[in-house]
Amino acid sequence: MTCVEMRSNEMGRLKLVFSGVFSFLRLIFVMGFVLRVSANGEGDALNAFKLSLVDPDHALESWNTILMNPCTWFHITCDENERVIRVDLGNANLSGKLVPQLDQLTNLRYLELYNNNISGTIPERFGNLKNLESLDLYSNSLTGSIPDTLGKLTKLTTLRLNNNSLSGTIPMSLTTVPLQLLDLSNNLLTGDIPVNGSFSFFTPISFANNPLQISPSASPPPTTDTPRTSAGDGVTGIVVGAIVAAASLLVIVPAIAFTLWRKRTPQHHFFDVPAEEDPEINLGQLKKYSLRELQVATDYFSPQNILGKGGFGKVYKGRLADGSLVAVKRLKEERAEVGELQFQAEVEMISMAVHRNLLRLNGFCMSPTERLLVYPYMANGSLASCLRERKQCQPPLNWAIRKQVALGAARGLEYLHNHCDPKIIHRDVKAANILLNDEYEAVVGDFGLVKLMNYKDTHVTTAVRGTIGHIPPEYLSSGKSSEKTDVFGYGVMLLELVTGQKAFDLARLAKDDDVMLLDWVKGLLNDKKLATLVDPDLGGNYVEEELEQVIQVAVLCTQSSLVERPKMSEVLQMLEGDGLAERWEEWQKEESSRQNFNNMVHSYHWSSRSPQFIDSIAHLPPDVLSSPR
Repeated sequence: MTCVEMRSNEMGRLKLVFSGVFSFLRLIFVMGFVLRVSANGEGDALNAFKLSLVDPDHALESWNTILMNPCTWFHITCDENERVIRVDLGNANLSGKLVPQLDQLTNLRYLELYNNNISGTIPERFGNLKNLESLDLYSNSLTGSIPDTLGKLTKLTTLRLNNNSLSGTIPMSLTTVPLQLLDLSNNLLTGDIPVNGSFSFFTPISFANNPLQISPSASPPPTTDTPRTSAGDGVTGIVVGAIVAAASLLVIVPAIAFTLWRKRTPQHHFFDVPAEEDPEINLGQLKKYSLRELQVATDYFSPQNILGKGGFGKVYKGRLADGSLVAVKRLKEERAEVGELQFQAEVEMISMAVHRNLLRLNGFCMSPTERLLVYPYMANGSLASCLRERKQCQPPLNWAIRKQVALGAARGLEYLHNHCDPKIIHRDVKAANILLNDEYEAVVGDFGLVKLMNYKDTHVTTAVRGTIGHIPPEYLSSGKSSEKTDVFGYGVMLLELVTGQKAFDLARLAKDDDVMLLDWVKGLLNDKKLATLVDPDLGGNYVEEELEQVIQVAVLCTQSSLVERPKMSEVLQMLEGDGLAERWEEWQKEESSRQNFNNMVHSYHWSSRSPQFIDSIAHLPPDVLSSPR
C-alpha cells in the first residue's frame, strides 16, 4: 500500500469519526429539544384541551405539539418568559369539554372561551390557576355546580358564567375574591345569594333569571355557652345585639332593593351599547377616562396587547373594569404646549361624526404625559390583517364580504366629506384603516386625527401624512389635501381588496413586477390579464362582471388628475350600479386619445433625429412649419 493510499484511508476514517461525532451531537441536541418541549406541561395541557374539543372552523389548526412551542400557536399569548398568560378562543364555534389539565397553565391570567358550545362541568382544579384575573365562560352549555375552589383565586377580578345551565348554590367562598364584575345570570342556580364579603350590591353583579334567595349574612352564629355574670354584661349584650341587628338591616334592605331593581331593569346593564343617536346626544356620552383606568385595562400598555401601530401611535387591546373590550390608541405627543381644553374640543368634534360605517369614539384621556383615545374593540381586526394574516380571518374573506366592505367604506367616507361640519378629510385611506366589526361590515377608523395632531394647521399640513402607495401625486408635490386625496386612497384600497396585496411591496421586484400595486394592476389591465390580479384566496369564486366593475371604479378613483377623479358620492353611486358604464366609456375614450397623442409625440421625438424626417416635411410650405411668435 502506498503512502498516498494510506493517507487517503486515514482521511476516510477521520471523516467517518467526525461524521459520527456530529450525528451524535445532533441527536443529543434534538433529544434535548424534544425533552425540553415535552417537559413543557403547558403544551401538554393545551394539547389535552384540543383533543377534548370539536373544532369545525379549524381555530386550533396551529396547535401542533411536535417540536412546537405553544407561544407560536394562534389564540395563545405568552409573556417574555414564554409562559402562557392568555387563551383567547371566544366565538370560535368550539364544542366539547373543559379539561382539568388546564391548571398546569400556572401563569394564565385570561381564559376566554365565551360564545361557544362547550359542555360538561367546570373542573375543580381551575382553583389552582393562582394568577387568573378573568374567567369568561359565558354563553356555553356548561352544567353542574360552580366549583367552591374558585374562591382560591385571589387575583380574579372578572367572572362571567352567565347563559349556561349551571345548578346548585353560589359558593360562599366567592365572597373572598376581589371581584369587580360578576355575572351569573341565566342559569339554574338555587339557594341563597351571599351578600357579605368582598362583593354584594357594591360589586357590578347579575344573578337574574335564577331561582335564588337573599342570605342575610354569613356571619358565624352567636355562641350560647358563655354565661352572663352581671347586669352590666346584660346591658352590654343588648347594645351589641342592637348594633348587630342594625348592621344586618343595613345589609339586607339594600340587597333586597337591589334584587327588586334588577328584576325591573333590562339585563344589558353591564354592556353599554349606545344606539344610533343625534350627534349632540352622543357628545354627552363621550367619557373622560383616567390614565390609571386605561393603564390597568391595557396591562400598562403591554407589548402583548398591541393591536397595531402607525403614524399616529400604537393601538392596544384593553379590558375595562366592567369587562368590556376596548381599543386604546396611544397618540404620539407632538405639541405639548396645546392645552387640555383645546384637545378636548378637537376630540369632541371627531365624536360628532356618527355613522354606522365610522368608528365610534367612546372617550379620551389626557394627562401631562399621555393622550389616549378609546374606541370599541373590533373583533375581526383590520381589512389589511384579514387579507394578509391567516390567523386573523378564517376562512378568508369571500367575494360577498369584499363587496360589502367596499360599499361600507365608501359610505363612511362620503359621510365625512358631505355630512360633517366642518368636513373631515381622512388623508390616509388604506386597508389598515378599514376595520371590520362582528358582521364583517366596514368601519372607517383614524379619521380626523390629522386635525387632532396638527392643531394650528388648516388646509395645508406641515408634513405629508399618508402611506407610500396610497398618496396621490398632487398631495406629494404640494402638501395640499382635499376630498380627492381620500378618493385616490380609496381607489388603491379597492385594489388591495381585489388582489389581497400591499399597495407598496418590494417583494414584487423578485417577479420583475412593479413595486407599486397601482402600476402593477394597470400593466395587467393593458395586457388584458384580469384573472392574474385576483386574490388566490378567492379560489376563483367571484362574479366576473362585479369584479370588473370594482376595478373600473378603482381606476377612475386613481387618475393622476384630481379634477378627473369622481367625488365619493359619485363613487358610491357607481358601486351601487348607477353611472359607471357611461363614466368608464368616457374614460376609455380620453385614455385612447392620450395614448395616441403620446405615441405621436414619441414618434416625433425620435423621427426628428433622422434624415427621413427631413424628407417627410420637405414638401410642406414654410407657414405650416412656423409657429406663432
